[in-house]
Amino acid sequence: MISIKTKQEIAIMVEGGKILAKILKQLISRVEPGITTKELDRVAEALIFSYNARPAFKGYDGFPAVLCTSINEQVVHSAPSNYRLKQGDIISLDIGLIWQKYFADMAVTVPVGKCDPETLRLIKVTKKALKRGIKKARQGNTFGDIGNTIQRYVESQGFNVVRDLCGHGIGKDLHQEPQIMNYGKRHTGPKIRQGMVFCLEPMVTIGDYKLKKSDDGHGFETKDGSLSAHFEHQMAITPTGCQVLTELEKT
Repeated sequence: MISIKTKQEIAIMVEGGKILAKILKQLISRVEPGITTKELDRVAEALIFSYNARPAFKGYDGFPAVLCTSINEQVVHSAPSNYRLKQGDIISLDIGLIWQKYFADMAVTVPVGKCDPETLRLIKVTKKALKRGIKKARQGNTFGDIGNTIQRYVESQGFNVVRDLCGHGIGKDLHQEPQIMNYGKRHTGPKIRQGMVFCLEPMVTIGDYKLKKSDDGHGFETKDGSLSAHFEHQMAITPTGCQVLTELEKT
C-alpha cells in the first residue's frame, strides 16, 4: 500500500529535504582530484550531525558509511574507500538523513576536474531525464507515465536506463511503496495522488544496462564496464502540484 502523508508530515519532510540539499551542496564543493571517498564520507557525517539529524544509510542492510560514492562504471550503493579521485572520473554522491523520524534521500553525479564531452553529456542527459520525470509527477498521471518519459528521453540520446533498480516511496522508512521504474508504458501502474512522497532516481548507462554486484558487496556496477550516472530528488504531491523537497539552492 502507498502511504498518504498529512500536511504536518510533509512539512517535516520539507525541512529534512532542505537540510539534506544544503549538505549535499557542500559535499559537491569538496569533490576534486586527490580526495578519497572516505574523506568525503567523514565530511558528510560531520555535516549531518551539525544539523542535529541522523544518517540514514549507516547500518542500513549492513552498509558501513553515511554516503554512497559510486565512481565511473559503479551505478549506486558503492561504499567509500581509500580510493583517491582522479581527473576525469565521475562520482555519484547518494546521501540520506533522518529528520524528526522521517527520511530524506537524494543523489547527484558530478565530474572530477575536467571530463571528456561524452561523459559530460551522460551527466547532462541523466539530470535532464530526472527533470522530465518530475514534470510527469502530478495528480492523475501514473508512475508508468514517469518511467516511460524517462526511458524515451534517455534512449533518444543513445543511452540506456538501468532496469534492475528503481525509485521508491519514502517516509518513516527509507524505502516504501511504490517501486518507481525508469522505464515502462504510459497509463500503467498506480495513479499519483495528493499526499504521496517519493524519490525519482534515473540511473543511466553509456553502454548496456545490465548490472553486476561490485566487489565491495554493496554497490552495483555495469557488467560491460561502461560509465553510469545517477540523479535523485525527493518530492511530494501537494494541492498545488509537485514540490521537490531536495532542490539544490542556486548560487
